[in-house]
Amino acid sequence: GQSVQCSVFLRAVLDVFQLVGLGLVALGMWLRFGAETRGFFDIDLHTTQFNIGVMVLVVTGVLMLLVAIIGDCGACNNSKPALGVFSGLLTVLIIIEITAGVMAFMWSDRVSDELVNFYATIYAQYLNTRSPAQAVTLELFNNAFDCCGVGGPIEMFVRDTCPKGSFLQKLMYSSCPSVIKDVFHSNAPLVLGGFLGTAGIMVSPSGALQRSHSDILKYST
Repeated sequence: GQSVQCSVFLRAVLDVFQLVGLGLVALGMWLRFGAETRGFFDIDLHTTQFNIGVMVLVVTGVLMLLVAIIGDCGACNNSKPALGVFSGLLTVLIIIEITAGVMAFMWSDRVSDELVNFYATIYAQYLNTRSPAQAVTLELFNNAFDCCGVGGPIEMFVRDTCPKGSFLQKLMYSSCPSVIKDVFHSNAPLVLGGFLGTAGIMVSPSGALQRSHSDILKYST
């Protein structure tokens, strides 16, 4: 009947939650300990932005895994307390998603300015030290934003960290500070929409949860 369909739908959503949670935890671990990204954490700039970002990824992933496990137990065993805890944790996740989206939209200019300052600092330090860790960081930025140093097509000092390509492609590369600011400014509404859309998707298991909760109350009375 409807309760069986509801339970099947809820378990399917919980399976997706588990996959996403595992993906976030794996991404956070890779960013922190991967050979390609370790350079971010080997550079002392008296800043904790990247550590905080990675920690948020891991904590969110763990929380999603916890939500999925508790919800699965509640759905399988028709446990009223487990479904209640699941509902509370799911509400917390939805609030986090909405808050993160609004903050990302409101602080997009500030975040872009901090990234530009971070890039400029790494750029200046690399010119003096030629540190491999700083080279990895510059290469990550240059490839992620498809740009080249602070000079763009006329960049001479960090050309070895810029994206590979033909001679004409290299002439088309822009300055990284300007590209970073443009990307954050133009994509801020998309980021907000992505967070709000994710929160909306998270609401879907709430309906299934309410149906399961009603069925439990019906059969327990």
